Amino acid sequence: MHFERPIALLVALLCCAAVLYSAKKQKKDEYGFPIQTLELPHELPAAVTVETARLEFRTLPLSNKGLLSQQVRDALKTLARQSKDMPVVKLRAFVAGTGDMRRVPTIVGEVFTDKRLALPALTVVQVGALPLEGAQVAIEAISIAKKPVNPHGLALIAGRAAVSADPIDPIAPLAEKAAADLRSAAGTAEVLRLTCYASALDPKVAASLRALFPKAAFQMVQAVRAPSRAFVECEAVARLAHAPVAPAQAGVGVVEISAPRLVISGSQLGFHAAEADVRLAFERIEKALAAAHVKPANVVYAQYYPLTRGVLERIAKIQTEFFSKSHATPATAIVVEGLPSVDASFAMDVIAAVP
Repeated sequence: MHFERPIALLVALLCCAAVLYSAKKQKKDEYGFPIQTLELPHELPAAVTVETARLEFRTLPLSNKGLLSQQVRDALKTLARQSKDMPVVKLRAFVAGTGDMRRVPTIVGEVFTDKRLALPALTVVQVGALPLEGAQVAIEAISIAKKPVNPHGLALIAGRAAVSADPIDPIAPLAEKAAADLRSAAGTAEVLRLTCYASALDPKVAASLRALFPKAAFQMVQAVRAPSRAFVECEAVARLAHAPVAPAQAGVGVVEISAPRLVISGSQLGFHAAEADVRLAFERIEKALAAAHVKPANVVYAQYYPLTRGVLERIAKIQTEFFSKSHATPATAIVVEGLPSVDASFAMDVIAAVP
C-alpha cells in the first residue's frame, strides 16, 4: 500500500536514533573511541606479575557451614570485604574432607568473573585435616596494596622442620624447634605469613605459634591423614628491615628479594613419577614463566606438594637442571593427601624475580 514506505522509513529512523543514543551514552576513552567491555575468561592464569613492595598476605577464616562449594564461595566473599578494591593475585587452597577439589578453580573463576575482577593464580592441594571440625577448605590470599608496604623487599623462608620417628609423638616440642629455626632464619625481618604443616593438630600448639608471630597471617593444617612420622614444618614470608645487596640474595633455605617485580605461578601438576614425567612438569612451568617474560633461572623460590617422598628425589635432581646453577633454590616440599587429578604424583608452584 502507499503508506508502507513512510512506515518503513520511520522504523529505520527510529533504529538509527537508538544506535546514536546508545553510542552517545557509551563511555569513551581519552581519544574519543568507545570503550569495549569484554567478558573476562574463566580460565585462571598460569602465572601473574606483581610488585614486590605492594604485596599483602592474608589467611581467610575457616567455616564449617555447608559443603565445599559453599565454603569456598563464603571465603571469597570474606576476601572481597577484606581486600576491598585491592586486586587479589594468588590464592592457595588446602582442601580437606569429601568435597571435590576440582570444583575450586571453577568456583574461583566464576566468582571473580561475576565481579569483573582480574583472575588470580591458584594452587589447590588436599590435606589430611583442618583445625575446625566440618571445615573443608582453608584459603590463603596474596593481594596488591594501594601503596608500598614492603619498601625494602621480602624474605621467602623455606620450610623449617622438626621430625620424630614415632608418628604418635606429641608435636608441641617439634613445633617449638621448627619455630625457633624459622625465627633465626627471619632475623630482623617481620613475619607476614606463617604456614605450618603437621602430622597432627593441637589447638594449644597453634595458639603458641600465633603468639610467637602475632602479626603473621597464620595457617596450620594436618598434611596427611595417616602420617608415618611425627613432624611440624613451617614456612614463612617476611618483610625485610633492610634491602639486600642483590635483587635476589639466596641463603640456606631463604631468599631475600628487593627486585621490584615478581612472577608468581599457580600450581602445575606432574603426572606419574618417572623422571621423564617429572621433567614434563618443569617444562610446563618453564612455558608459564616464558609467557611472563622470565626464565627458570630467575626462579627464587619453589613449593612442591608430592604424594610420596619417593618422587622428591627426582624433583630435586631435575630442579637443578631448570633453576639456578649457582646455588640451590630455596624450596618447601610437603607430602600431601591428594591432588586435583587422580593421575598426578605432585604439584609445584614457583616465584621468580623479574630481572
